[in-house]
Amino acid sequence: MNKKTIEDIDVKGKKVLVRCDFNVPLDIETKTKITDDRRIVGALPTIKYLMEHGAKVILCSHIGKTKDKQTLAPVAKRLAELLNCPVPFAGDVIGPDAKAKANALKDGEVMLIENVRLHTEEEKNDPEFAKELASLAEIYVNDAFGTAHRAHASTEGVTKYLPAVCGYLIQKEIGIMGKALENPDRPFMAILGGSKVSSKIGVIENLMEKVDTLLIGGGMTYTFVKAMGGNIGDSICEEDKIDLAKSLLEKAKNKGIKLVLPVDTVVAKEFKADSEWKVVPTNEIPDGWQGVDIGPETVKMYSDLIKSHKTIIWNGPMGVFEFEAFAKGTNAVAKAMAESDAVTIIGGGDSAAAVEQAGLAEKMTHVSTGGGASLEFMEGIVLPGIAALNDK
Repeated sequence: MNKKTIEDIDVKGKKVLVRCDFNVPLDIETKTKITDDRRIVGALPTIKYLMEHGAKVILCSHIGKTKDKQTLAPVAKRLAELLNCPVPFAGDVIGPDAKAKANALKDGEVMLIENVRLHTEEEKNDPEFAKELASLAEIYVNDAFGTAHRAHASTEGVTKYLPAVCGYLIQKEIGIMGKALENPDRPFMAILGGSKVSSKIGVIENLMEKVDTLLIGGGMTYTFVKAMGGNIGDSICEEDKIDLAKSLLEKAKNKGIKLVLPVDTVVAKEFKADSEWKVVPTNEIPDGWQGVDIGPETVKMYSDLIKSHKTIIWNGPMGVFEFEAFAKGTNAVAKAMAESDAVTIIGGGDSAAAVEQAGLAEKMTHVSTGGGASLEFMEGIVLPGIAALNDK
């Protein structure tokens, strides 16, 4: 994917509209304290580059869902601390305050406009709204990979009115993940977890054209186990996907791909953090029990397999990692990846949260910032927010 980046254009003296992903979590009580600023920190290299090269930087983002009507004011405050300079905040998006503050910017200065989702036109990708937003600037930069799979006004609409390039975050995402999917160092392994096969069908089918090994964990395991005639007790299972699971197992066999399922499983009496639990063979889960994590034999087997691969993509936890007792499998996979010499890519969402929780994010080659976006990217779907950028 050969898209122009901020380094391919002259930004000096130009007003540059930058779409960031400042959708950060706020404390529940006051909704004013940021509880995790990683997404703001992630945007700094692009912002600093533009400021250092004399651009007049106008940042925009969404925060929360449209119905939440949240403000980005806490983000402006945090940005000012991180950049160690004033970050004026406009109380509107395309109104008089945004326009006045944008016009007052000097070269190398930065400002933030209000939450773009305060306008319903944002998610509708309304052309008039996109045009108004674009009129604030002369160049557009998209650095919000997390929303690149959505064709919204601030991610896709504005590109019709301005030269459009990507920032460092998107460049890194499409660079590292793109190489892994197109031209990986082999052997190449994908580890897929999470509760449903249905949400990963496209990913499994796309990866089957590319990987040497596919490890399955999490709730989707049991649909495969049932497809093979095993007993899964009260475990989660998508009955309507059993035939699909059979055909995927058949396809893997025909392609010579190692599709590996857990050999043993941690089962619990109830879906509770302190439930009674035990370890059983994966295809012999007794009635009244449900699978909640991969077992110790599987942990050892998966860890050994991880060590023998050169490129590894992981999306989806191995069990109910929100409960400490059932997070062992997920943590063990994270640890094995952190210790391996492979190119290790964490495909956003719960896996990224699990790796952060285990304190191992720094040890991975790349932790994707997009949940849905990285899934669609792994599925081989064209992301509108990236497709709309100018080619080199």
